[in-house]
Order: sequence, then structure tokens, then C-alpha cells
Amino acid sequence: MTYIKFLLLYIFLISTFTIHSQDTQDSHSVNDTLGIQNKITTWQMIKHDGSSVYGGVKHVYMSPLRWKGKDWLTFGGVIAGHTILLAVDESVDDVFRKQGDGVPDLIKETGFRFGKPLFNYGLTASVYTLGLITKNEKIRRTGVLLITSATAGGLLQTLGKTAVGRARPLEGEGNLSFRFWSNEAGDHSFPSGHAILAFTTAHAFAKQFDNLFVKGGIYALGLVTPISRLWSGAHWLTDVTLGLVMSVFIVDSVDNYLKKDKRYTFGSKKHKIRWNLRVGARQIGVVGRF
Repeated sequence: MTYIKFLLLYIFLISTFTIHSQDTQDSHSVNDTLGIQNKITTWQMIKHDGSSVYGGVKHVYMSPLRWKGKDWLTFGGVIAGHTILLAVDESVDDVFRKQGDGVPDLIKETGFRFGKPLFNYGLTASVYTLGLITKNEKIRRTGVLLITSATAGGLLQTLGKTAVGRARPLEGEGNLSFRFWSNEAGDHSFPSGHAILAFTTAHAFAKQFDNLFVKGGIYALGLVTPISRLWSGAHWLTDVTLGLVMSVFIVDSVDNYLKKDKRYTFGSKKHKIRWNLRVGARQIGVVGRF
């Protein structure tokens, strides 16, 4: 099924990043990060973006130190909610695994691949590379948001899986079986790494759009992976839901960092790309105007 992975990547990139400037007179005067039109070198962009990735990851990890009353209440609510969900973990697992038998293999495979690090990092790197080559700051910033969020989430889920050592549903040991600091794949259920990577990518992309239908479509695609993990019995409901919560927190934290530091001129909402569907004789795609 490897071909499906590359086909999805190709379709997504072609349909999403067929970008044309709204005014042809402005097509050669794109402002870069430092406010200098088309004078910033590729190496300067890479250094600046690398610094942004490092700062964004650090910002995510240091966020709890800046939390105030409402933030801690939200955190407490998440913990309380997941504690309640523990009571239905096993019954939900039974329902989803029975449903999974009737789900087309293509949907299952798509969900599995979209949450794999190889595909996910390939997608995020492709977006950033496109922005770097075209010197389009909007796409570069989106690439930085994707890379930073995936990096922060990837490290957290890797550490969490090993530290918690929760047995997967397929192990048949119940949802309260833990082997702390286990290196066994069967004990790496909590949280769901696939769910984190897939929904982090979906949330980061969705933040670039104002159209609710486009946002909804992106979020729906991002949810295929978490649900597919329930169908396959690879994760408990609480593994997946925590992954979704972590994804939203991480992306929003990185996005706020990029806006607060004013590292990119296209960080504000008013600069979001306006997307339109374009259908031609031999092509179909989404055209963005900014």
C-alpha cells in the first residue's frame, strides 16, 4: 500500500498549494520575515525558521510554568474527563473493533499512513520546502508551524508511551494494565502517537482557513486516523482523546508563540489565504489568494 501514501501526498499538495497572487503586480514583491522584499537569502530564511522551530518547541514545554487559574482549571477538567472515560474504555473498544470489520481497507490504510512519522514528516517538510523555494512567507510559516508542532508532539508521545507503559487493547489485559518504562510495542498505548501526529497536522492546516466547510473537511480527514486506531484495537478511547487534546494545545501554543514574537508578518488572522475551488478541462484544484 506504499503507493497510496505517495498518491495522497501528491493530491494533497497539488490541490492545496496551487497558489496565485491576487494582484500580478505584487507577485514579485513578497515581504519576507525581516520586511525586506525578496532580498533575504535562503540561508537566512533557514536560520530564522530553525530558530523559530526551537523557540516554538521550547515555548510548548515551558507553557505550564506560565499557566494561571483558568489554565489549571482546564487542565483539571481534562484529567477529570479522562478519568470518567476510563470507565467506558473497554466497552467502547468492543464497539469499535466490531465496526472495524466492515470498514474498507482503503480507509483503514489511509488512517494508518496519515499518522505515521515517515508520511507526516514528509508532508510537513514538503510544505516548508515549497515555501522556502518560492520565498512565500505564508507557506514558510505554515511549514514552521507544522514542523514545530509535530516535533513537540512527537517527543512528548514517545516519552509518554515508554514512561506509562500501558498495554494496548489487542494485548487482552484490560485498560488498566501498565508496565512503566517498558520498551515493548504492546505496552505503548498511551497516548496515541498516530492520533497526535495526524490531528496536529490537521489542526495546523485548518487554522490557515476561514471557510468553515474547508475547516470541517480538514478536521474530518484528521479524525480518520484516531478512529482507525480504535477500529484496529491499537488504542483505547482515552489514548486517542488525550492525543487530540494534546494536538490542539501544542498547535495553539506554537501559533501563539509565532504571533506574539511577530516572527512572521503573515501571522495575523487578516492575512489568511482565501481559498477557492477551481475546475478546468484537465485539472481540479484549490486556488489561494492573499
